[in-house]
Amino acid sequence: MITDIISPHALRGQVAFITGGGSGINLAIGKALAQLGASVGICGRSAERLDTGRKELESAGATAFTAVADVRDDAAVQAAVSACGEALGPISFAVCGAAGNFVAPAEAISPKGFRTVVEIDLLGAFHAAHACFEQLRQTRGSLLFVSGGQSYVPFAYQAHVGAAKAGIDNLMTNLALEWGRYGIRANSIVPGPIEGTEGMSRMGGESAEAIWKAMTPLGRMGKLEDVANVAAFLATPLASYISGARIAVDGGQNLTGSHVFNRAIGEAMEASKGKTV
Repeated sequence: MITDIISPHALRGQVAFITGGGSGINLAIGKALAQLGASVGICGRSAERLDTGRKELESAGATAFTAVADVRDDAAVQAAVSACGEALGPISFAVCGAAGNFVAPAEAISPKGFRTVVEIDLLGAFHAAHACFEQLRQTRGSLLFVSGGQSYVPFAYQAHVGAAKAGIDNLMTNLALEWGRYGIRANSIVPGPIEGTEGMSRMGGESAEAIWKAMTPLGRMGKLEDVANVAAFLATPLASYISGARIAVDGGQNLTGSHVFNRAIGEAMEASKGKTV
């Protein structure tokens, strides 16, 4: 557990707000923050997922808050952030983690499909950061964006995701530059192949694990805790001079490129003859 390394009181009195927080990596981040004493608010589109997530956060020791909100809807995000601040106190750590993905060759991606991913990932990240600004300025808090390796390594059949994630990383560096004068830090975390996540299921699932392991110098799949622990560290005073950083938590996978995956997914796509999304 992270409390074996960092004090369970490291984030006492702090409030986190996480988009897409009802499951996967984002919920794991919330649980790690809870273990360090933070109160945690999560938002997402599924009330059922949020309810399950709230129970897990409370089991991890958090005072939890949930709000149903689609990150593409600026007004809904503004309302969720405001309600979280009223319920738990001013937000000091915001995680922009909502994401969408599918696998398709560029020529088969419809404008609607491309736009949907960009709106969820990039526009949603901006909506969340923008909505949290006033509270983060008050607390001199921190932003964390959940990016992806597609932002700087081209992956076949991921043109839409690469565009969105590259935008997220650029947004992060701009906010680190502009909002630093308010004491606000901004960083992004880049998960590699993390087992048991929806993202991995869309990128080949268990059948692709051997491919991912072959592409990763450490030779294993990542765990949710691998990402969550780094995110929690970035929320603590230990990271008080880290801003504008893009931190890969991928076992070194970004060092080897994507050619093995590209070939394998290409063969699979050719066999299935993917349709326009």
